Amino acid sequence: MAAQSYVAISELHPNFSHPTVAGVIIGKTDVRSFPDRKNVGFDRFTFGFTIKDSPDYFINVTAWGNDGYINGLSGSFSIGDYVTIDNPLVVTKDPEKEDRFCPATPSFFRLLVTEAHSQVRLCADMDTINRLLPLIHLPVKDSRDFYSLGDIVANGQSLDGNVINILAAVRSIAEPKQFTTSDGRKGQRLEVKLFDDSVTSFSLVCWDREAIQLVQTLIPKETVLFIADAKIGFDSFRNCMAATVNSKTIITVNPDTKEASLLFSYAKQVSESGALDEDEKPENVPVDSISDVYTVSQLKKKAQESPEAFFGITYSFISKLDLDTSLSKVIRTRCSRCKYQVTEDLQSCTNSLCPGGEQGVSASTGFDLLVDFTDHTGTLQACSLRSPVAEKTLGCTIEEFTSLTEEGRTAMKWKFLLERCKIYVKILPSTKMRTGIKGAVVACSLADPGEVKQHMSALL
Repeated sequence: MAAQSYVAISELHPNFSHPTVAGVIIGKTDVRSFPDRKNVGFDRFTFGFTIKDSPDYFINVTAWGNDGYINGLSGSFSIGDYVTIDNPLVVTKDPEKEDRFCPATPSFFRLLVTEAHSQVRLCADMDTINRLLPLIHLPVKDSRDFYSLGDIVANGQSLDGNVINILAAVRSIAEPKQFTTSDGRKGQRLEVKLFDDSVTSFSLVCWDREAIQLVQTLIPKETVLFIADAKIGFDSFRNCMAATVNSKTIITVNPDTKEASLLFSYAKQVSESGALDEDEKPENVPVDSISDVYTVSQLKKKAQESPEAFFGITYSFISKLDLDTSLSKVIRTRCSRCKYQVTEDLQSCTNSLCPGGEQGVSASTGFDLLVDFTDHTGTLQACSLRSPVAEKTLGCTIEEFTSLTEEGRTAMKWKFLLERCKIYVKILPSTKMRTGIKGAVVACSLADPGEVKQHMSALL
């Protein structure tokens, strides 16, 4: 059987008769409908996608038809699939109109697909697939043409409404939220948290199902994105800048570029160090807003079921509190930028990928303890108790603690050890990078016996 002959996107022209094009899907929009002006009472359906067949050439495709054809066609392939398009109509594009709402392409043309004249199929030719395979990791814009998250934050509202390119790593992916508009249309929203070597958390919001489906396949802290033509806006509710995926946006996952490779190495190292967890400061929620009470087993169960961090109160005994061990295990100095542990005599951070680079070290010293707490249902081990929460819990400063004798530190330890405490805790569920749940103490004090009785009876 003869090999299939394809027309390259770079060679397409309206004069071509019955062309066949092969490419990888690099972008796709949701299905939309419009009233059919020729057939009153009926709707026409459409969606768009973008295909690429070489490092430098890609083209937009629009499909039109009835409900069954368009929804069936849209459901037959996704971003990242390889397709062939038989007999599309090649038309000259209107750059001003098309580039406002569709990805900007280097082609002077666009393709139209209809049920009567065209056919879109998943590509079954392995030679063609192998040729197209590397293209999915090549950004559609110059790999050096992007804003860092720090650049976006620094520019602030001057970027409001602009469309820019972003290179960033995925920090976390929230669950999609469904909603219904005032006119009865159903929608969805998903928020992704990004980070790079300049900013530890930045919001990217997805509204389209296609974008949401793509994002949900990503692995947090192991994925770098080149986001071409993301819209930047000011989030007045959170008083910060945020990015939005729109119909122009093309997301390249783990780009094959030098810049992305450097960011991937940084993301991997900073994630494994636990620095991203450290940045999620326990005090970012007011203590008086935490009201849910849990047993230890309930905390563990919820952590297994929930992909996101949560806060709670537990009435438990502190079963491990090593205050009388070596001071170096109780008090530590960490880099203020990347949270790596450093010694005070160093002139720079030991982390080669620290955002501070060759700058002088900026460090902070504080309590850095791991505590266990136990109730009748089990033990939660190695929960962090750090400054400034530790100072409030222990009732002393670092200077006062370091001046204590070993006997004094042991006496302070037994003031809390095996005593029932009211512990406000933040729980970080397990991730691909870290097995088991991780707890951070937000506040801790000796519990009132009457309060303990009231809450524990409600839990039993």
